[in-house]
Amino acid sequence: MVATMRQQMARTVGDLLQTDERLILLLADVSTDLFKSLARKKSERVINVGIMEQTMTSVAAGLALEGFIPVLHTIAPFLVERSFEQIKDDFCYQRLGGNFISIGASYDYSTEGMTHHAPGDVQILRSLPGMQIVVPGTAAEFDELFRDSYANGAPTYFRLSVLSNPVSHPARFGKLTVMRRGEQATVIAVGPALACTLPALEGLDVTLLYCTTVAPFDEETLRAVHRGQKVVLVEPYYEGVLAQDIYHALHGVPVELTAIGVPRAIPTHYGTLEQHNAANGLTPQDVRRRIEAFL
Repeated sequence: MVATMRQQMARTVGDLLQTDERLILLLADVSTDLFKSLARKKSERVINVGIMEQTMTSVAAGLALEGFIPVLHTIAPFLVERSFEQIKDDFCYQRLGGNFISIGASYDYSTEGMTHHAPGDVQILRSLPGMQIVVPGTAAEFDELFRDSYANGAPTYFRLSVLSNPVSHPARFGKLTVMRRGEQATVIAVGPALACTLPALEGLDVTLLYCTTVAPFDEETLRAVHRGQKVVLVEPYYEGVLAQDIYHALHGVPVELTAIGVPRAIPTHYGTLEQHNAANGLTPQDVRRRIEAFL
């Protein structure tokens, strides 16, 4: 049975925590069941602070100052939106390394309403200088990306979700993956958005780039493979977050861009994850329709 991103997170962090004495895991009453065994073995390095996400973040910064590598984990809106000031001041301002691993984005907790939804998490964190942002598309990609970057000394956000691509692809931290080349446009799909993008591109003469590291964004690869003037961006969070990075990468080149993602609107109806995707135009049919109209 293939592990979910959440299950893989527990395996990956658990494995590293037993081999790297610098690692300390901080929880906020979420996913504690996944770490029961590890907490018994490594009680001094698995700490559940309770539902105090801001305190958890500041405690983690203190641990980072002492030379430890903190890993913080809870639901996306609690980890990012509640703790934004602590991430900004305690980590980014002091240039401390730490790993923030969320679950639940954008609306995995689909029927819980806006308190548990987080389509704005990447947009918020993208505003912080020095903040790294990773959006894996599968459990295996998370494992590869986390092992590659957890000790690099920067504050890094790992955005996990129930949505997953059917197949894993080579994922290198900070690098775009060139999936195919074409002449009509360049399409950039972020993390699990690849699942609705790939079938939407069938028969189209376009370049497809797969993005699992949102920040730092791989401008070099985009410049090297881009053809024509049109760029399509497909994101699993609020649409258009990477637009500025794309324009910066292609500075001096006439660019026409369309962004497909979660609309910036307050939801008033709640249902299943699939119903939210359909309502937000994130099915392969919807993505195909918008790309064809743009081209």
